[in-house]
Amino acid sequence: MTAKQRFVAYYRVSTRKQQASGLGIEAQRTAVANYLGDRTAKVVAEFTEIESGKRSDRPALGQALTAARVHQAALVVAKVDRLTRSVGFLSRLLEAGVDVRFADLPAIEGPTGRFMLQQMAAVAELEAGLISSRTKAALSAARARGQQLGGNRGTQLSSAAKAKGRQAQAQSAQRRANDLAQVLEELRADGASSPTELARALTARGIPTARGGVTWTAPQVSRIEARLLSSKPTQHQGK
Repeated sequence: MTAKQRFVAYYRVSTRKQQASGLGIEAQRTAVANYLGDRTAKVVAEFTEIESGKRSDRPALGQALTAARVHQAALVVAKVDRLTRSVGFLSRLLEAGVDVRFADLPAIEGPTGRFMLQQMAAVAELEAGLISSRTKAALSAARARGQQLGGNRGTQLSSAAKAKGRQAQAQSAQRRANDLAQVLEELRADGASSPTELARALTARGIPTARGGVTWTAPQVSRIEARLLSSKPTQHQGK
């Protein structure tokens, strides 16, 4: 049986009045549902934000990104301008380690997909500033702005590059542990205390392991707990 691909849906409205009336939200839900279509997909969580697209301090978006990392799911949004009209903010979002999908765009994957997403976000930013006088010529000029893609192939990594890679892996593991901290607290509140019990509970919830596995083990939980413990600030008591 083919495993279902996980998605976290993120919706945004600009006012509480829109949220109460459902204006905009239902259209976004429909767009996301049509995007998922016949594919084998599972929406593991949904989040709705009441914010302006020009602001970057969005708690619901932060929660959605955390949920996407915990479940190793893709974040799906109805339209690129539903998420942000700021290229700088979108760049930071892409560095969050989450696969972002838009119902009005093809799948965003790899360096080429990220580059395309940057260009589409640039167009969205231009639209926000030129709503009253937007023209096809201006959009064409925005799409024409870009950069050459490329990179070195077959180059042996230096010691510094390898060290940087190890540091990135450690940071990724720590972020994964931080994302799971709240989940572990909830499981402990439900009565799971030992690493074995927590592993069973994580497996029952369907939360994947760091490598995408479906079954957790006690040693994996112990490593997560050790990272969380080591990341806590040390308290020095005076005499």
